[in-house]
Amino acid sequence: MTHRTQPTLLRVGAGMLLTVAAFFFVMASAATSHDIRPGIGVSEIRWLSDYLPALEGTPGDTEIYVLRGEKPGGAFLLLGGTHANEIAGVMAATLFVERGTVTQGTVYVIPHANNSAASYNSGVYNAGTPDWIELTTRAGEVRQFRYGDRRTNPSDQEADPEVFIHEQSGLEFDGGEARNLNRNYPGKADGTLTQQMCYALFELAEREKINVLIDMHESSITGRLANTLVSHPRAVDIAAFSILDLEIEGLALKQEVSSGEFFGLSHKEFGDRTHVLPFLIESANPGQEKSISNPDVVNDPRSPLSDRVYLQLRTIQAILTNHALLEGSSTAIAFEFPFGLGELLGADLGAFLR
Repeated sequence: MTHRTQPTLLRVGAGMLLTVAAFFFVMASAATSHDIRPGIGVSEIRWLSDYLPALEGTPGDTEIYVLRGEKPGGAFLLLGGTHANEIAGVMAATLFVERGTVTQGTVYVIPHANNSAASYNSGVYNAGTPDWIELTTRAGEVRQFRYGDRRTNPSDQEADPEVFIHEQSGLEFDGGEARNLNRNYPGKADGTLTQQMCYALFELAEREKINVLIDMHESSITGRLANTLVSHPRAVDIAAFSILDLEIEGLALKQEVSSGEFFGLSHKEFGDRTHVLPFLIESANPGQEKSISNPDVVNDPRSPLSDRVYLQLRTIQAILTNHALLEGSSTAIAFEFPFGLGELLGADLGAFLR
């Protein structure tokens, strides 16, 4: 090898290393993909970046499934995966996309609202929770779904501050809450990745004239929020009537209303800053119970996943029914499944997927 060719080879080698490094950086920064199989009810698939182009190609981008009914009505935004370890909301949204049809109005379903948080699991509540869950379909196919984390992946966002200050209110939180989607609303177009996701969701709500927003969450089985319906004060009557309807069926939910201490949360910020009527549902997840070693987040008999998905979907149904009764038919939203929701209780959730 001559001295003349050596630098050339070194430059080529360095270039290859840079190319490989760039490739892996792009791969690491891409949006996480999921096994979601849109059913006949899905009219269109969009991306969150359609509402904030800065998100395109980032880990914060995520798919939005649009389901349109033949009968005109209102617009409904359903969020799963705000906290990606709260799996019942993710699976309720996935089931909606795969098997649901809309008969009136338009429904926008986002199974993974914080898609970055779906890419890892820190075991924030319980170190024994899985990275994936497995569900078996009627055809015997084993399908895998990510069990993610409460917060945006730290590799996707700048280092946490010592104290996170909610910009619009000045309220102070632990620094890690800078990566909590449900502490950053209404977001910021040129802010952190988490703030950008929040901003894009606000843009979606405004552009699509969303009437009702439901954000699906989970808490520990013994936690204060287990089996709770939270609403903005403007939506408190709809929430109250929905809880009464569900109570008749033996489904007990507590009621909570947004207050001044909830700055940055979906049910307060959408209610305060837009015309949207926002709600938040909390089911009870054994994976958030610190006292359970290696929790079974699918089949724990105290709160199986299929029952939690039923609670989410049946509560959504009650909210939309009472919204139509109290707000009028012009903004009504209605949906259906090719099975009764009650069939989910005590069943194998995988049997209802595609």
